[in-house]
Amino acid sequence: MASFAPILKRALKRTGGEEKLEAQLPTPKTARQLKAIGDDRYLSQMCLRVFRAGLKHSLVDSKWPAFEEVFHGFIPGRITLMNDEEMEACMGNKALIRHWAKLSSVRANAAAMQTVIREHGSFGAWLADWPADDTMGLWDTLAKDFSQLGGNSGPYFLRMVGKDTFVLSGDVIQGLIDNGVVAKKPTAKPDRKKVQTAFNAWASETGRPQCQLSRILAFSVD
Repeated sequence: MASFAPILKRALKRTGGEEKLEAQLPTPKTARQLKAIGDDRYLSQMCLRVFRAGLKHSLVDSKWPAFEEVFHGFIPGRITLMNDEEMEACMGNKALIRHWAKLSSVRANAAAMQTVIREHGSFGAWLADWPADDTMGLWDTLAKDFSQLGGNSGPYFLRMVGKDTFVLSGDVIQGLIDNGVVAKKPTAKPDRKKVQTAFNAWASETGRPQCQLSRILAFSVD
């Protein structure tokens, strides 16, 4: 496994030094902070990420107050009670983004979140307790149990709410290739395991969270 020291050195050179680099690095929330966030806020951010995918973020964000109103403040238990007629009426509401698959995912994700809440007490508790060395396992669970959270949507949702995660952006993938972790985009299970192993090793070496390692790796790429 390649040491992270040369990666950091390249990133420092390309960003203009330690102070400028550190200013651009994200800081994940602590387990206590994650547990303190309400389930409604997690669901709101999850749905916001779903609607942002493929659309201009400023457009989605400008409409989000209307979504908050229509979907009852994103309280999971309340949304699961919305009947088919209420859901279908959303397609006629010009204040919303009228995309049926994404609108349908709101109720589906509320139900999935309710399942997590019943088992773990809150979505935040479940998220906080997920082991840091199994980030891709968390991605897979989000993609399997929730709607519209496949690909990078799950990781970006985690980044939005402050759960530590790396993100496989184009530059991060190139950095992994440059450093011999994988030979191509890691879609196959063996390559995904290599990526997880690399980030676990780098976290142990540096003491940095995965979100910072991911950003530094991206900055190291030409």
